[in-house]
Amino acid sequence: MKKETKVQVIESISELLKEYPNYYVTDIAGLNAKNTVKLRRACFEQGIKLTVVKNTLFSHVLKAMNNEEMNNLLPTLVGNTAIMYTQTANAPAKLIKQMQKEGLPKPVLKGAYVQECAFVGADKLDELIAIKSREELIGDIVSLLQSPARNVISALQSAGGKIAGIVKTLSEKEEK
Repeated sequence: MKKETKVQVIESISELLKEYPNYYVTDIAGLNAKNTVKLRRACFEQGIKLTVVKNTLFSHVLKAMNNEEMNNLLPTLVGNTAIMYTQTANAPAKLIKQMQKEGLPKPVLKGAYVQECAFVGADKLDELIAIKSREELIGDIVSLLQSPARNVISALQSAGGKIAGIVKTLSEKEEK
């Protein structure tokens, strides 16, 4: 590969890392054409960008980022490597798990950089699946905020006319 080509590849990888805050280092070697197309289609549908990279070029990019957490992923760059770039932290983990449930041996998780933390090893897949996306966290917060309001409304409804009598009595006492 010519030096100019290598520089272009390194620049494109750097741009992807800036655009996508989360990425997964995986091994997809050995997938046949049918399963590769299935994986790529599933990635596209979930907003995941899948690229195959040369380990040396990707390691140059990681070293240039001067990020200790990212450097923890350098040992995973052996053999064939594909990177799954994503905005949603747990989407690739869920996709990998889904593919495994369907009986496909690949992709295999080597490591991931998610929410500014490095996860190394295939055993971290369940931890990565458990990470909540931004939308899931917002939903949880909204539910927590609505809960006290629901309790108050429920108490008011169950009290029925008693509350009206109490409010009337209190307002009459204030007038005196």
